[in-house]
Amino acid sequence: MNKTIIFMISTIIFLTGCFASNSAHVIGSNQSQVEMRNYQSRKFDTNDKKLVMRAVVSTMQDLGFIINQADYNIGTVSGSSFTNMSTLTITVRDINSKQLIVRAIAQHNRNLIQDPKAYSNFFESLSKSLFLEAHEIE
Repeated sequence: MNKTIIFMISTIIFLTGCFASNSAHVIGSNQSQVEMRNYQSRKFDTNDKKLVMRAVVSTMQDLGFIINQADYNIGTVSGSSFTNMSTLTITVRDINSKQLIVRAIAQHNRNLIQDPKAYSNFFESLSKSLFLEAHEIE
């Protein structure tokens, strides 16, 4: 019985080690999670979550997304684009009292979009929308 327990514990430790060494890479990708999070996220020098959430919704709609869900308390907005079969989920959260971080996760046909340019384009549009919202330009 002791041999069985020792075998099971060593097997669990071995499998955990294997999983940990591979978990740095996103499944089906050669990029690490940190690399992806880097281009999927942007910091904004504002603490006005309501303003940022409105700008996110506006930007998504300008890009052709239909908003499926938006929750201010959680800080998430998700939408779908039926013209190019993609989904976009945005999270907005506080970093500190002066900054918010926005993270975008996009999928096309249920596959994660890994092109940094796609995220860069979204954040450029969001920055412009935030500028317009902050200066109350319609």
